Amino acid sequence: MTNARVWLITGASRGLGRAFAEAALAGGDRVVAAARDVEPLEELTEKYPGRLVPLPLDVADRQGVFDGVERAAAAFGRLDVVVNNAGVMLYGMVEEATEEQIRAHMDVNFFGAVWVAQAVLPHLRAQGGGRLLQITSMGSGGGMATVGFYGAGKAALDSVSEALAMEVEGFGIKVTVVQMGGYDTGLFTTGTTTTEPLEWYQPLRTEMEAMWGDAVAPEPVTAAPVIMELAALPDPPRRLIVGSRSFDHVLEMGRAQADLYRSWEHLSRIAPG
Repeated sequence: MTNARVWLITGASRGLGRAFAEAALAGGDRVVAAARDVEPLEELTEKYPGRLVPLPLDVADRQGVFDGVERAAAAFGRLDVVVNNAGVMLYGMVEEATEEQIRAHMDVNFFGAVWVAQAVLPHLRAQGGGRLLQITSMGSGGGMATVGFYGAGKAALDSVSEALAMEVEGFGIKVTVVQMGGYDTGLFTTGTTTTEPLEWYQPLRTEMEAMWGDAVAPEPVTAAPVIMELAALPDPPRRLIVGSRSFDHVLEMGRAQADLYRSWEHLSRIAPG
């Protein structure tokens, strides 16, 4: 097992994080699986004795993250692949969201991911390299009603991760923004905070719920092979869309945005800047 990699995966108790952890373990690697509640990881701990370390961690707690990463690095002596996956959902219209809800949401989806990145970088730099996979969303390129704050957090993480990739490449650290499509992760159930609805948004809310429809999202396990291959690439991309349908949607959104810019090009070019 000399070639076994060491993974640190946040949000590893369910959904995508759980699927990534299981794939890494099945591939012979070792995993530090971080989550606020590590009890669901007991089964994996028993199945892979000595190769899975559950790590209780709330990514919103910056000092807790730094302390947790120290324990993670000590568990197997190094960190090779860090997957910034922990996330929550704030569902509702922008006007409906309270300050407490917004701040709590960003504390996990944006600041939590930043704290993890800051905490692991000294370890990756000291060992001469490593992989940092920043799990964002295929919808991070534009906002959508009812999930605006989720998109905002992921868009902020996208931007910071692009900057981070440039900053740490010289140390042998490879950063990839992983834009996930829609998977059946439980995010809209156990991971969701819902705003108090305002009556004047009900028609739009009903329209959005109908748009989401009853389509069955694929299981997270179907995305795991992509992550495993990505982590093994000697020269990984800065960005990767995960999901065939999502790939098409992202390209379509990009074309629509380019068309919008072009349609108002005459106004943009009035100013010389």
